[in-house]
Formats: sequence, structure tokens, C-alpha cells
Amino acid sequence: MATSNERLEEKEFERLQKLMAYETKAYQNGYEIVAGIDEAGRGPLAGPVVAAVCILPRSRLISRINDSKKLSPKLRDEIFQEFTNDPEIQYGIGIVDSEEIDRINIYQATIQAMLLAVEQLKIQPDYLLVDGLNLMHKTIPSEKIIKGDQLSGSIAAASIIAKETRDRLMVHYHDKWPEYHFNQHKGYGTEIHRRALQKYGFCPIHRRSFKNKELTGI
Repeated sequence: MATSNERLEEKEFERLQKLMAYETKAYQNGYEIVAGIDEAGRGPLAGPVVAAVCILPRSRLISRINDSKKLSPKLRDEIFQEFTNDPEIQYGIGIVDSEEIDRINIYQATIQAMLLAVEQLKIQPDYLLVDGLNLMHKTIPSEKIIKGDQLSGSIAAASIIAKETRDRLMVHYHDKWPEYHFNQHKGYGTEIHRRALQKYGFCPIHRRSFKNKELTGI
């Protein structure tokens, strides 16, 4: 009879195998280097949009991969450090700032961040799995996956890297503009953020195109 630990290990193995189904299918279709792409920061009122792309090794399953939204900040930080220090995990990061978001709109800025992330890879993939967006790369075919961070291991890994990278940037911005409390809400439209906007107005990293009188009161 299997012990409880063995049952847990078996359940985790099955979860990880299922999470790699899109990658496995792409490999079966003849692709050799499959990458997942996700972003963080489409909805906030301040700060950049950050995209990450991740290539996971085919030789082993990577434990603890999950949608970044399902992880506590502490666990996400641990996994981020684990992933970014693993020589078998390739990743790239693309960042588009608030000024560019205002200039070209958040959708186009997100696409731009994703393409920048792919450019940062040391190894170029031949297939892209993209969370929720149609990414028209010039040379690499891609597949849009709705809720991809819940269904694809490489997208989930990218979601952790993108989220943690952006959160760290927002903590850095908090040091420059502590009155907005970016370390708490990371630029999202929380009550404390709205009150700060009403009191201090916009700072240089606020998205002017996201201005909403009902939300900000200004």
C-alpha cells in the first residue's frame, strides 16, 4: 500500500505531466524548442508592463510550477530564485514603461514587451505558447492559450518570472515615491492608491492614458 507521501508525489507528478500537455503536443508535432510567454501589469494605474518567456527542459519535470496568482509572495519569490538560477531553464524578460504604454496603448505595449522578451533569449525557440494573446512574431509560429498560466508549464513559469520581476520594480519605485505605497499595491487601483492620487496627483510612472475621474477623483 502506498504511503501518504508516495500518493502526494504521484499526484504532483500527474499534475506536472498534465501541465506540460501543450508542450508535449508541440514536440510531437515536430517542434524542438518550445517557449511559454506571459505578462504582468496590464491592469495597474502605474508602472511598466513586464513580459517573460521561458523554455523548460525536456529532460525533466520542474517541481512547484504553478500559476503565479496561486502562489503566496514568499513562495513565488523562492520559486523565482530557483528558476532564474537553474542553468537548464532559459528565460527572457521584456519591459515597457508607462510613457510608452501611454503612447501606443496597453495592448500594443504588452505585445512589444513579449517580443522584447523573446529577443532576450540566448536560445531562440521554434514555437511559442502565449497566454491569452495573439502574438504575431515575424519568424516563430505561436499558439494563443486562454488561461495559459493554468494550463501550460512554460507559461506558468513565465508568469512567475514576469510577476516577480515587476513586483521588485514596484518596490524600487516605492523607495523613490513612498507616498504612493507602491510596495503594497504594485500600482493597482486600490483604495490607498486612489487616496494618494487624490492627494498628490500623478508621479512620473503613472499611466496618464489610464486617467479615470471616477477612480482617481482628479
